[in-house]
Amino acid sequence: MESGPAIFAGTVFALFGGGLLTWTVSRVRHRAPVAHDVNPVASATFASLAAVAALVLGAWCFTHV
Repeated sequence: MESGPAIFAGTVFALFGGGLLTWTVSRVRHRAPVAHDVNPVASATFASLAAVAALVLGAWCFTHV
């Protein structure tokens, strides 16, 4: 894998995962809904898992530089 696309993809995944995790944590702390018309526990869990998955993908991309 060329280093340019790996760095770009890793950066995008890391920024998305970090932003989603920060947003989810702030919504849960303020007891605000993470997603409307969805079970609060399920939506917070799903958003957290998606954020962690994006961070793992970002780390994987950075290891292939």
